[in-house]
Amino acid sequence: MAMPTPPVWREGSLTLRPAMSKDRASLARLVEEEFVHYWGTYPSTTDDAALTADALIDGRSGCIACVAAMDDTLVGFATVTFLHPAPTPSGALFMKDLYVTSAHRGAGIGEKIMSWLSCFAKELGCARFDWTAEAPNAQALAFYDRLGAPRAEEKIYYRLSGASLAEAG
Repeated sequence: MAMPTPPVWREGSLTLRPAMSKDRASLARLVEEEFVHYWGTYPSTTDDAALTADALIDGRSGCIACVAAMDDTLVGFATVTFLHPAPTPSGALFMKDLYVTSAHRGAGIGEKIMSWLSCFAKELGCARFDWTAEAPNAQALAFYDRLGAPRAEEKIYYRLSGASLAEAG
């Protein structure tokens, strides 16, 4: 069964909608730009960003890619998935990424994406809408704090990667 996708939302020249195959090149550009924004450089010389965009668009990633477009230009995206089990059968909506291009930050696009996704979670009867932020990313933390969502201090985030992942199991 396919994951439900949020309905299209429009306000003026801004459209929020699920990503489509026509977005492949633009979404790949945003994936690369996001990577550079957070980690300083894009480590690949192959078509990894395009492959990531493909996986986000066709659902192989397990996420729904949601894009923000000004007229026909993508200016941001979010990726979300559903988590089960949760306090309700509809699960919880979890946002993995939120990114808005530097030229469009501060214009309220991030807030509109978060509001749109919150409404989507409520429409589906989700118990929660969760996301994480990197602790050293003061700008992201301030953004999320301004939204009024309380921090879930009761959760500790764990990760296996590199040598610890190779040695696991």
